[in-house]
Amino acid sequence: MAQEINVEKAAEKQGVKEFIQFTWKIYQKDPLWVPPLIKEQMFMFSPRYPFFEHGELELFLARRGDETVGRVAAILDNSYVNLSDDQAVFFGFFEVINDANVAHALLDQVRSWGKARGMKTVRGPFNPSTNDECGLLTDGFDKAPVLMMPYNPPYYVDLITACGLKKCKDLYAYLIETDVPPEKLEALARRVQKKLPDLVIRPVRLKKMNEELQIIREIYNDAWRDNWGFVPLTESEIDFLASRLKPLVVEDLVLIAEIDGEGVAFIASFPDYNQVLKRLNGKIGLTGAFKFLYYSRKIKDLRTMLLGVKYGYQKRGIEGLLYLETFKRGLKRGFERSEMSWILEDNTLMRRGIEMLGGKIYKTYRLYEGPIP
Repeated sequence: MAQEINVEKAAEKQGVKEFIQFTWKIYQKDPLWVPPLIKEQMFMFSPRYPFFEHGELELFLARRGDETVGRVAAILDNSYVNLSDDQAVFFGFFEVINDANVAHALLDQVRSWGKARGMKTVRGPFNPSTNDECGLLTDGFDKAPVLMMPYNPPYYVDLITACGLKKCKDLYAYLIETDVPPEKLEALARRVQKKLPDLVIRPVRLKKMNEELQIIREIYNDAWRDNWGFVPLTESEIDFLASRLKPLVVEDLVLIAEIDGEGVAFIASFPDYNQVLKRLNGKIGLTGAFKFLYYSRKIKDLRTMLLGVKYGYQKRGIEGLLYLETFKRGLKRGFERSEMSWILEDNTLMRRGIEMLGGKIYKTYRLYEGPIP
């Protein structure tokens, strides 16, 4: 007779540690997996994490007897609910053995948690919001995840659908491998520069990072305000993102476009530091710091992770100009490939610009949803 599955809160610091370390059970034999930094994860689940200014999050562990067999977070983003009037509870940080009964137990717990808070839909995975990692990998399992993108075993897709969840949205990751800027994009850039002669593209100023971050936050929140799933970045969230990313910034790969001194667009690309983090097994330490410095010099891949054009300046080709400028600067620095992610399936404007650069979809991440009975 099969043992009963119990789902319980991950209580106190020890429970949070167990929640984090469960991922090693799932992935320790997977050569593509990149272990998360334990210290960073501990902070993410602490009250100091900026998400908690506008959201709730509860961690759950599934046990069968004495064995931990799965985990999930139930998430309520009050900013999203209030902005969208969409009564949705999110699930995230989902990890589970290949057992549909365990997956059911975990997602039923999220449904119950959401129902108690008046929610009518369950959706995810979000870790914990659209401003963080989100989506379940549904193809491209033979490729390693890049910086700040999720990864999961193929069987998760079957488990999620077995739990009655259906597709909500697909998110794409594009790969660019060409070393010659396409003439179409060069021609577009010339037209944009002719129509907007006062447009200037400059690298971010690291010595004035606080000022630059306010410009980027203003652009981002204006640019994405009408997009599906949008939640504005708060000052605390942009500060946290900056503290996380500032040590990783290559100055001329984070660019701001200005017209008459006004920031109207930006693009942010980073070396794929996952290629280094993979060697650290979740701990930085002194040895890890030396490894990080040494192997960082060998990275040949980029990830373009953030792009925004203010609403009043969209559909003028500025995003294409930013793509092209990033492309050229990356080549000069010796980068050979770039992932551009994630891109909503129905964001035709952004997809068109990437495809003009020669980008091809090579991974798909899916968000799932279902009703709460």
